[in-house]
Amino acid sequence: MTYTLNAMVAVGAVVAALLAPPHASAATTQPAVVTTDSETPVLYDDEAGGNASGDDPAIWVHPADSRNSLVIVTAKEGGLRVYDMRSRELQSLPATEAPRVDTATGRYNNVDIAYGVSLAGRQADVAVVSDRYNDQLRFFVIDPAGAAARTPLAEVTATDQRFLFNLDRQAVDEERTAYGLAVWQPRPGETYAIVTQEGRTAIATARVVEIGGKLGYTDIQRLDLPSTFRLPDGTTWVPCEEPGVLPQLEGVAVDQASGMLYAAQEDVGLWRLQLPLGPASQPKLIDRVKDFGIHAVYDSETEECQPVDPNAKGNGGNLLTADAEGVDLYYGPGSTGYVLVSSQGDDTFAVYERQGANQAVGSFRVTGVDGADDINGSDGLAVTNRPVGDYRQGLLVTHDEPETGPDVDGERDATNFSYVSWDDIARAMSLTVDTRARNDPRFR
Repeated sequence: MTYTLNAMVAVGAVVAALLAPPHASAATTQPAVVTTDSETPVLYDDEAGGNASGDDPAIWVHPADSRNSLVIVTAKEGGLRVYDMRSRELQSLPATEAPRVDTATGRYNNVDIAYGVSLAGRQADVAVVSDRYNDQLRFFVIDPAGAAARTPLAEVTATDQRFLFNLDRQAVDEERTAYGLAVWQPRPGETYAIVTQEGRTAIATARVVEIGGKLGYTDIQRLDLPSTFRLPDGTTWVPCEEPGVLPQLEGVAVDQASGMLYAAQEDVGLWRLQLPLGPASQPKLIDRVKDFGIHAVYDSETEECQPVDPNAKGNGGNLLTADAEGVDLYYGPGSTGYVLVSSQGDDTFAVYERQGANQAVGSFRVTGVDGADDINGSDGLAVTNRPVGDYRQGLLVTHDEPETGPDVDGERDATNFSYVSWDDIARAMSLTVDTRARNDPRFR
């Protein structure tokens, strides 16, 4: 099948002017500490555990009864898991073959929720998933009963959907494929998936459409973010990666009110750009990882990057320690609220203002109590300001790797997800709590 990328926009190298001093307001403050006592069952990434490695969560908010809201997570080769508001497993869906002729068993990486999608003559809420092994999107309709349903999710992916970033199956098998994902719904009846590419700097948008009572996508557009950066001293910095790999992006989230996309480039920092993708997107690097600008070389024996000068000082910010990973938005009244980013390298979460220049607010870490462990190396995260279950002021769900609880087999690769009350985060960091339950523009 011939495949052509539309609206290719190369951003090129970032000029020195983009490298203004990082936000200084949180330069010397220590991360706030919040606690969690709620976490999902352990997922093991081995044959005995179903090759399930947790990665990214999404929160589906029930329209009438918050107790029946859901947390939907990806488990990579282990498929999807669905949990209730008490972090109990409701459903396990295997990673099946994509509905294509030239197909492979799926590897589900990231997930987000599309509300009110037209499907088979009705409005449906849908979990949208990136499938790395098939370079595609997968779609799962959510039963309106939510947690009260016996099987809340069912796949509704249309057959023979095109590859997102590659021309053919041979190219897909080289694994430069669909990776991070977010949903953008600029107006009623219009839904897009925002997808990043593994091992490259590309971001793509694809419009979600109904095809014969199922869901597919069309109108793929793409934008490439920079892979090299000009430093204030006039030199060029290339983030250190293994050979053949560019500094990829994974975590993405869209401000549904403004159409602003926030994207975490793992070894670079946090970007902001305007949707739709194109010359008017004007990407801006609003914060940088701490070792931004430090020259390093890849060591094939250790499979790690070693700095050329161990005493070198970079041009980085104060909050993000590579990798910068999951991203989501907490909506406050009007244009207020916060952008949250997983700082995987130091087990913390960076917080930025949603409005204006996205001023840095600070960071926090999560410790476990009553049998739950501390959150380590978080990848994906999801947050809502809506009351869900017992979380009356909102909920953060975050990935945890490695899971190190008392009942975990420490000889196996273990992951899970933790639930954190937004009220606790807000109290620890003096943040806003939005008491207007309908303010979230995802529910327009």
